[in-house]
Amino acid sequence: MPGPKTTHIESDLNLPKQVDVVVIGGGIIGVSTALELAERGVSVLLCEKGQIAGEQSSRNWGWVRLGMRDPREIPLMQRSISIWQGIDDRTGRNTGYKNSGIVFGASGARSRGQIEKWMRHVEGMQTGAKLVSGAELKQLIPGSTSEFDCGLYMPQDGRAEPQFAAPAIAEAARDKSASIVTNCAVRSVDTQAGRVAGVFTERGRVACQNVVLAGGAWSRLFAGNAGINLPQLKILNTVMRTSSAEDGPEIALWSDSFAIRKRVDGGYTIASGHENTVDLVPDSFRLGFQFLPAFVQEWRSLRFRLSRRWATEARQDRSWLPTDVTPFEHCRVLDPEPSKRALRSAWKSARIGFPALEKTEIVQSWAGMIDVTPDAIPVISRVDDMPGMVIATGFSGHGFGIGPGAGRLAADLTLQTNPCVDPTAFRLSRFTDGSKVRPDPGY
Repeated sequence: MPGPKTTHIESDLNLPKQVDVVVIGGGIIGVSTALELAERGVSVLLCEKGQIAGEQSSRNWGWVRLGMRDPREIPLMQRSISIWQGIDDRTGRNTGYKNSGIVFGASGARSRGQIEKWMRHVEGMQTGAKLVSGAELKQLIPGSTSEFDCGLYMPQDGRAEPQFAAPAIAEAARDKSASIVTNCAVRSVDTQAGRVAGVFTERGRVACQNVVLAGGAWSRLFAGNAGINLPQLKILNTVMRTSSAEDGPEIALWSDSFAIRKRVDGGYTIASGHENTVDLVPDSFRLGFQFLPAFVQEWRSLRFRLSRRWATEARQDRSWLPTDVTPFEHCRVLDPEPSKRALRSAWKSARIGFPALEKTEIVQSWAGMIDVTPDAIPVISRVDDMPGMVIATGFSGHGFGIGPGAGRLAADLTLQTNPCVDPTAFRLSRFTDGSKVRPDPGY
C-alpha cells in the first residue's frame, strides 16, 4: 500500500562536480543537516535515492515530544523544540507545527512510578512537565472514556505534519543555495589517504571533503560497504489516518493500546501505543547478541515474525564497486505492508477511548521501517577511522521530533565547531569501547 503523499520536490537537473559536504539521505535528518550547513555558507549537495521524505520521515506519527524520552536525548530534544517553534518562519513554508501538548496516560503503581522517575530528569528545566490525575486529567482530554490513573502532561510538546516538514526544510536549504538531487543514489564513499575525498553516485563522482550519512534504515548497508560497522536493525511500525472528526481531541494522547494526534486536515493519525513488528532477517542473527538487552526489555511490545523480508535481505549485495548497480537503486522507496493486526487493535482501542471517532472512517493506512540501535538512541558521530565522515542515523522511532536538533548537531560535527549539545552519548565508538550499551530501563 503506498505511503502518505508528500509535498513533491523537483530535483535539481545538474549534479555538481564539487561541494564542501555531501549529505546522503533526504529524510528529516538529512534535510535538517543540509539546511544548517547551507545557512552557514557551506556548499552542500543532498542526494536522495528516491524522493524527499519518501520513507519513515513521512510515515511517522508526527509527534514533536520531549515527554518520556531517553534521558540522554533530553538536551538535544530541548534544542529541537526551540527550532520547531520558529520553523515555519525560518523556512517560509508550512510544516504543520503546533504546540498542542501531549498527555502520556498511565495506569497502575508501576506506570505512575515510571512517570515520577522520568520527571526527575527534567527538574528545573522549565518544561512544564506535570503529573495529572482525576478532574485535571479529564479536562485535558475531553471526550475520552479511557480510564487512566494518572498521566504525564507535557505542555511544550506538539505535533507537525511529516508529509510537509521535510520537504519544506529541503526547499529552505535550496533557498540557501544547497543542491537537492533526487532519484540519485550515492553508491559509495571515495577515500584517499584514509580520509573522505568524494562520493560516487549513480550519475558520477562528486568531490567533497565531508560526507554525512543520514540514510535511515539503509545506513547500515551503506556503512558496511565503506568498512564501517554500524549495528542497526529495522522495526516495522503501522499507522493509519482518519477522516475529520468534529469532537475529537486537540491534544495528542499516548496510551498502551493506542496513540492519537490531530492532523491539519481535521482527521487523526492513530497507531498502536506499544506494538511493533520485527521481521527476522540475516542481520537479526548477526547482531542478535548486541540487541539482546533491548529485546529482553521490550519483548512485550515486539512481535517477531518470519516474512518475505528474510529472502529480500538475504539476496541483497553487502559489498559492491562504485560502478555496480546497488541495492539503493533496486529499491527507491521502502514501502512495507502495514500490519493488519496492529491496525485492527489500534482502531478498536481508539474508538473505545474516543467515541467521537465512531463517526469517522479509516482513509489510509501505511507502514514504515524504523532504524533502531541496540540502546535505542541515535548515532550522531564522526567516524574516527575515516576523517570527514559523519553518521546521523539509528533514531529508533524518535527521529522526526528530534530531527532539526540532530541536523544542527550533525552540522556542528561536520564543521568541527562547538557542538550545540554534548555528543558523547551518541558516539559511534560506544559500540566498541567497552561501554554498557542498552536502552534506558526507565524509558
